[in-house]
Amino acid sequence: MSKNLVIVPTYNEKENIASIVEAVFVLAKPFHVLIVDDNSPDGTADIVKRLQQAEGNQDRLHLLQRQGKLGLGTAYIDGFNYALKEGYDYIFEMDADFSHNPADLENLLYACEVEKNDMAIGSRYVKGVNVVNWPMGRVLMSYFASKYVKAITGMPFADSTAGFKCYHRSVLETIELEKIRFIGYAFQIEMKFNAWKNGFKIKEVPIIFTDRTKGESKMSSAIFKEAIFGVIELKLRSLFKKYPSRN
Repeated sequence: MSKNLVIVPTYNEKENIASIVEAVFVLAKPFHVLIVDDNSPDGTADIVKRLQQAEGNQDRLHLLQRQGKLGLGTAYIDGFNYALKEGYDYIFEMDADFSHNPADLENLLYACEVEKNDMAIGSRYVKGVNVVNWPMGRVLMSYFASKYVKAITGMPFADSTAGFKCYHRSVLETIELEKIRFIGYAFQIEMKFNAWKNGFKIKEVPIIFTDRTKGESKMSSAIFKEAIFGVIELKLRSLFKKYPSRN
């Protein structure tokens, strides 16, 4: 049986953290959860520590506490390094706010474990536009951002900015994690780009994305700007790098 870890970065997620952990643990497939908390002033980490004391959670719920708000990308990199060190086979990225449905973890795992893909992307746009509760302006911005990324990089994915993913450990072992440059949502593009350029087999799995109902969004203009200009930088850097063939 595979060993699976769901990485959930948090900053001020006290309204959601207990519920999201419970929603993962009730799934039929066994998943462990790693919370990577950026010193949330609302006490998110304290809630996780209490949850760790519950019966059956000691070996399934893990916590990394960082010293400040260091960015989404570095949170996931720290989580990836933890997962590889601890011997996990499949490693997942998931938001804490229920914009990603925990039940879809099993579909992402199926795409990798059973269908033998190296990476699975929870895609909002592979079958139309499946977004709930977003203003139309944000839907259009997100949709056309993926079109922009596809045009610049050549990646074939409908949802290149998606943050709900499953990796087989071999992907993370191959990507030079210490060289990942971006810390905001451009991080999501950079990871897909590296996996794709390294020749891994990647599948988009349709999901329904639901905007958070509790807590505050972490999106900012600086994060959006990093993604826009970071895509061009990614493409330019790739022109001077040799990638392996996996055919």
